[in-house]
Amino acid sequence: SPSTSRQQNQPQGHYGLTSPISLAPPSDKDHIHTQKLIEAMKPFGVFEDQEELYHRTTVLGKLNNFVREWISELAESKNLPPSITEQVGGKIFTFGSYRLGVHTKGSSDIDALCVAPSHVERSDFFQSFFEKLRNQEEVKNLRAIEDAYVPVIKFEFDGIEIDLVFAKLSLPTVSDDLDLRDDSCLKSLDIRCIRSLNGSRVTDEILRLVPNLENFRLTLRAVKLWAKRRGVYSNIMGFLGGVSWAMLVARICQLYPNALASTLVNKFFLIFSKWDWPKPVLLKRLEESFLNLPVWDPRVNPSDRYHVMPIITPAYPQQNSTYNVSVSTRAVMIEEFQRGLEVTDEILKGKSDWSKLFEPLNFFQKYKHYIVLTASAFTEEHHLNWIGLVESKIRVLVGNLERNEFITIAHVQPQSFPGNEVLYKQSGYVSMWFLGLVFKKAESAVKTNVDLTHGIQSFTDTVYRQASALNILKEGMKIEATYVKRKQLHYFLPAGTLQKRKKQRVSDISQNNSGLQCKRSSLGEGCSDGSKDRDSRTPSNSSSLNKISKLDISTAETERLFSISWPNSKSQVSPTEMEATVALRTSGLPIGCTIPGYNTVCQLRTCFVQGQHKLSGTLITDPKSASPKQHYSPTSKVSRPPTAGECPQKAIDGEKARRGGLGQGGFEVVLITDRLPSKELPDSSSPVPTNSIRIIKRSIKLTLNG
Repeated sequence: SPSTSRQQNQPQGHYGLTSPISLAPPSDKDHIHTQKLIEAMKPFGVFEDQEELYHRTTVLGKLNNFVREWISELAESKNLPPSITEQVGGKIFTFGSYRLGVHTKGSSDIDALCVAPSHVERSDFFQSFFEKLRNQEEVKNLRAIEDAYVPVIKFEFDGIEIDLVFAKLSLPTVSDDLDLRDDSCLKSLDIRCIRSLNGSRVTDEILRLVPNLENFRLTLRAVKLWAKRRGVYSNIMGFLGGVSWAMLVARICQLYPNALASTLVNKFFLIFSKWDWPKPVLLKRLEESFLNLPVWDPRVNPSDRYHVMPIITPAYPQQNSTYNVSVSTRAVMIEEFQRGLEVTDEILKGKSDWSKLFEPLNFFQKYKHYIVLTASAFTEEHHLNWIGLVESKIRVLVGNLERNEFITIAHVQPQSFPGNEVLYKQSGYVSMWFLGLVFKKAESAVKTNVDLTHGIQSFTDTVYRQASALNILKEGMKIEATYVKRKQLHYFLPAGTLQKRKKQRVSDISQNNSGLQCKRSSLGEGCSDGSKDRDSRTPSNSSSLNKISKLDISTAETERLFSISWPNSKSQVSPTEMEATVALRTSGLPIGCTIPGYNTVCQLRTCFVQGQHKLSGTLITDPKSASPKQHYSPTSKVSRPPTAGECPQKAIDGEKARRGGLGQGGFEVVLITDRLPSKELPDSSSPVPTNSIRIIKRSIKLTLNG
């Protein structure tokens, strides 16, 4: 078969595209460091006990029987001959962390694939099978995401979370000994079935391409724990998901086939802190098949040339698993790779211990400037649907912001937070995300205006359009973006969050009371599958794909494997170098929120009363009759506060802003409350929840001083 022929083409004597960097066996010290690594990971619950493992195995067995029963019943209902009905079969395959053998204690879900014979349609899976699940006592929290990139049914089966995807084969029956690695199983399938099968095929191929499964699994557990603690584990947010981290670890195992986990973790950071991105990471050669399916190949596909951190799946059809990665998220990960290298070097020299590697990222002290993004809805059900969609599109906002010529880094914290009950008591259910911003340092004394309006508005328009297309847009669903400074974050974050993180910044984390804080919401992960948008990023400096050169064994330990040039994400503008005139768009700060430095901000949320809109207790005539908002451009001078002739409230706000002096970090705040003319916006046709609700489009503009 084609898959068998490709296995025979695997280079003999070593794994991967190149020969190993080192074949050195582990030393006694390596064994000691590896045992200490295991002990450091235990308090985080990364190892599952035998009782939990048995329970998961039992649940999967029940689910497999359940699927076979459903397929047989379906065959009878479609009047198939008894000879076929009795042997139609059906089978559950696992993939992801469970199949790789790195699932964690308690919290890990199971990624599973339902493989059915040709008489079963996808509509049957999302209708009759869904209803059969609904009627099961053991099944809880059942929901279907049929419009996702990889359609999925999510549920809990006897306490175990299951993400179940579907694929039907062009076969009358599905036997128990079916091997999905054979490319012939992809024949005549639609793209959604191929995507569903790809998860299982990729996982099995990764396991086949590593020299030592035990060392691979332990190293992957360590890397995944580190990635979650450092906030870089999230495919949906533009970082890396589980399969991408697995492929990176697998490549290191190929390069150091005899090394133990302690050494492999260190080499992981060594290699990928110096990798010459966007050169791809490959576990095997890109190969063709008689099926002629589209594969990742920048020589043929122009869109593939825009991928900034390609990691290519080893199973046909080969794809880039990191199409969501942006310039900013790659820069953040490279910085974390460099930190990981420094820390593990210290550990292996006996100058530190493994707990330091797993210290959480101090995100809320890392940056001076933040965007707070909130998504709210009136009901819990609507809120779950809404935040799943918003979360799947946040990487679009990151891309929009990083394309701003004055922004160096737009760093999103993958973890979401519940909205402050006091601030958002009128908004129903609220979730918040935080994005840290780094602005380019001004190179001259000329003030530079930075306009974030279009990037933010384009993002919100994208979300509303998608929600409308999916028919999930309901009254009360809102997206709000607010600019804040670091010292103002405590008005938004839940009680104690900032204090905990400040404590973690100045002292070592106790292993016994630390927990993972970056678990994705189950709905959000589902929507990540459905969020494969076409990127419109700036092309990389390298317009063509260069071949990966063989790593030089003699220099790999002491020299950079590749040369890279990347902006320093720590080059932040000092408070004395920056002054800002800020206008908060759409909803600004929450109702009743007064922030020191904002002076007059008390209520920026816009409401409508009998055809007029009311702001901070002052009725203003319809926005159409208000004086036009002053236009800004990157080269224009700093904007002036509104005058008394323009609007009474604006004049008061402007005067208070002038008298109040600069806010924290050298920012002068002026509230711009006019509605922007639609011609200033990238898209004036955003769908709205109902005809009675209007979306006011506002702006966030900053002025940088030289």
